[in-house]
Amino acid sequence: MGVLYLVRHGQASGNDGSYDGLTDLGREQARAVGAELARRGVEPDLVVTGELRRQRETADELLTMLGEPAAGWSVPVRKTDSRWDEYDHLALLAAHEPRHRDPIALATDISTAPRPGRALQDLLDTALRAWMTAEDHAGYAETFPAFRARVRAALDEVTAAGRATAVVVSSGGPISAICAGLLGVPADGWLALNRVIVNTSITAVLMGGRGASLLTYNDHAHVAGDGRRLLTYR
Repeated sequence: MGVLYLVRHGQASGNDGSYDGLTDLGREQARAVGAELARRGVEPDLVVTGELRRQRETADELLTMLGEPAAGWSVPVRKTDSRWDEYDHLALLAAHEPRHRDPIALATDISTAPRPGRALQDLLDTALRAWMTAEDHAGYAETFPAFRARVRAALDEVTAAGRATAVVVSSGGPISAICAGLLGVPADGWLALNRVIVNTSITAVLMGGRGASLLTYNDHAHVAGDGRRLLTYR
């Protein structure tokens, strides 16, 4: 049996309008999770990321902390697979509220709210619920069932590869969708899991002969010390 470590990317920056590059704090988080995996003796023979910059940069920083391959451990195979990409949150917000197709209008609505962070979370939760429950999928480039299916297919490919240890750097949505599927919880359960996943948290999945089983979810002890300075959710 092998173990798959699902790592959420580090904190990303929206300053360039893309929300797709790590902040300095995000890079520090990525090195912290790499150090934690090294402390556990994790020696992956496969490292996979989605195509998003924040995922790839997290993997870059993480791998620098694992050190040189020890005797009996080869340099891991590294792959990119877009099925591990996050859902398009901007497209979902725009589909639910046409006004938010204009990024300036969206930014204004959030920044002028009494609690901007809460306002963003509330807008996103509402848009996600509409996406999850939509009977008419018009307006969505990717439906919620299609999202869950492509993430599950990506998981199945990794578990079928027969690797002893794999690390996948992805995002909160795909990781939470995998956990919800393995636990058999309804769609609302996915939303609850997705809401609390921490940047660079570790989720461990056992890869056995009977398929995948969830071992741990959202382990973030490595960023919870030092006054929680490294602990972020977005």
